[in-house]
Amino acid sequence: MRRMLGPGLLLMVLIASTVAAADKTIPMPADHAYAALKPGAGVEMTRQQCVSCHSTDYIVMQPRGNAKQWDGVVTKMIKVFGAPVSDQDAKTIVEYLATQYGN
Repeated sequence: MRRMLGPGLLLMVLIASTVAAADKTIPMPADHAYAALKPGAGVEMTRQQCVSCHSTDYIVMQPRGNAKQWDGVVTKMIKVFGAPVSDQDAKTIVEYLATQYGN
């Protein structure tokens, strides 16, 4: 009887832990107002693709640069960090960033 009680109890604890963990969420704070992306062509694509990995704070705090600089940043996000962004979407994002956050 004792042998069956141990595994059964362990199974019940694991099930209860799994159910409790499934109900938990971690609310993320809203981005700061200064991190709101500037309106313009490509803003929605940029927001959609970029905020799946980081906040918009990260975008607006980058040094200003031309399209070549922003292309380097976007390429790094894709090749180094594995951002799942298509070539066409990357082009749209680079154009948006160079226009709105260029030097």
